Amino acid sequence: MKKTFMDVVKEYVEAFAIALVLAFFIRAFIVQAFKIPSGSMLPTLQIGDHLLVNKFIYGIKIPFIDKEIIPISKPKFQDVIVFKFPLDESKDFIKRVIGVPGDVIQIKDKILYRNGKRVNEPYVQHTSPIIIKESYPMDKWPPKQFDPRVRDNLGPIKVPPHKYFVMGDNRDESYDSRFWGFVDENKILGKAWIIYWSWEGITHIRWNRMFKIIK
Repeated sequence: MKKTFMDVVKEYVEAFAIALVLAFFIRAFIVQAFKIPSGSMLPTLQIGDHLLVNKFIYGIKIPFIDKEIIPISKPKFQDVIVFKFPLDESKDFIKRVIGVPGDVIQIKDKILYRNGKRVNEPYVQHTSPIIIKESYPMDKWPPKQFDPRVRDNLGPIKVPPHKYFVMGDNRDESYDSRFWGFVDENKILGKAWIIYWSWEGITHIRWNRMFKIIK
């Protein structure tokens, strides 16, 4: 039987609707694309890196209300995660998990200590030779506005239940938990997984970064 014009239109509409539903399902529950807009995670992640974020690994949540319905795993120390920025949830941030619930975090002259032990951080870079010696009073932390005193000396801070302390790998140029506090567990969107595209512009594609697993 020959298809009419309306039959063809109906088939295209149905195929398009199914594609939209699948795209929404994949983005909401499985994987989401993310673009690196700043240098706060250098050298691990570069401006112009395009990532896939694994949303499934930390559990399945109901979209828009961030309620977990199927728990799978929790973020681990040194995971690179994407989350809703606590001071403006319309923005997504990417940082590295430095403290999980129960950890005690302290920074002494730019050196990170976790539970009293110095942390080996080969992924970190420091761009400033200056160490800010003056520390921020912990009874008033986190600051209500940007304060440089928290950059190089901070803590000790105990991470509360269902909270995470995160920092950028580019330590001297990262706006992270030192400046605004903890990340709520239910605001974590997923774990950074793989770089699928990277460029500085149309004439400079970073082929060597393609399909690089993020660690």
